[in-house]
Amino acid sequence: MQGKGIRALLITGIIVSAVFVSIALSALREAPAKKEAAPRDLLVEVMVVEPMTANFEIGSQGTVRPRIETVLSAEVAGTIVEISPKWTAGGVFRPGEVLMRIDPTNYRVAVKQAEALVKQRQIEFDGAEKLLSQGYRAEAEHASAAAALASAAAELVRANRNLERTDIQLPYSGMVRSKEADLGQFVNPGTRLGVVFATDQAEVRLPLTDEDLDFLNLPSAVDIRATGSGAGPMVELAAVRRGKVRTWNAQVVRTEGVVDENSRVTYAVAVIEDPYRLESAGEVLPVGTFVSAQISGTSREGIFRLPRSALKGADELLIADESDQLEIRSVDIVRSDAEDAYIEGGLAAGDRVILTAVESPVNGMRLRPIVVGK
Repeated sequence: MQGKGIRALLITGIIVSAVFVSIALSALREAPAKKEAAPRDLLVEVMVVEPMTANFEIGSQGTVRPRIETVLSAEVAGTIVEISPKWTAGGVFRPGEVLMRIDPTNYRVAVKQAEALVKQRQIEFDGAEKLLSQGYRAEAEHASAAAALASAAAELVRANRNLERTDIQLPYSGMVRSKEADLGQFVNPGTRLGVVFATDQAEVRLPLTDEDLDFLNLPSAVDIRATGSGAGPMVELAAVRRGKVRTWNAQVVRTEGVVDENSRVTYAVAVIEDPYRLESAGEVLPVGTFVSAQISGTSREGIFRLPRSALKGADELLIADESDQLEIRSVDIVRSDAEDAYIEGGLAAGDRVILTAVESPVNGMRLRPIVVGK
């Protein structure tokens, strides 16, 4: 029993000694260095804004169309006995050039007959007038002879006009769009012969929204009342031709004067001079080409231009204020496009607009702003 007690005392002494040694070692160990807490302010990129004079450009698009397009129809009956080598799709002709001739034989005969009748009626009228002056004819007979002469003269005019109509020609330089009659074909008045269009100018109808109109100085009805066109803004047209993007200059000369009931847009009409480059050098712009358009708009002062990605929602920006705290601010957006937003109200020179996307922003959030350019 005595041996068991001594052994228990030894075990207890060992445990107590170990506890004391552990305590002593802990006291001698150096305390770990304290680390400063990392700052929790949100790091954001900001842009310092300054007002500018903005020159707006309005984008639109359309298809190149002829300024003048004519559906040719026969005015007299007969067989087509002659056609020009240019009477083919794509053929180019000048003013007054004969494109097609209908057999004129019968119409030349009609002119000869009308001329002979006029001569006969003239002789009769001269005789009646002489006799009337001598008192041998009544006034009524003289009047009848005068009427017969006038009728014969009118018939001669008609015969000459029909003879002229056997030559198919136009008063402008143009191009043949489609050929619908050919050599040897018999045609009646009204028979469709083909379609041609003028090449001196072409037009593009450019749809514009009501918002677009606020940034454009378009010709008014008063401006175009006298001549049908006015001096509107310049337009740069662009299209892919031969594998490359090409550009052409045009000018808005009028609007169509009404709002489209279906799309609620207004159409402005831009004119391109010499699109086929028949009289000038440059890239050809064929009728039917789809083009994009940049129309020169108005200028406004005191505008702030920002990347559109800086907008939050429809009309809000995130601002880093003087205390480096976040402020959610409503602004007045006058216009925006795919890249930029133009702000007229709600900003001041020197404001710092946050460009970084902030998830769940809250007014007063602490920030660490870094100034960057646009």
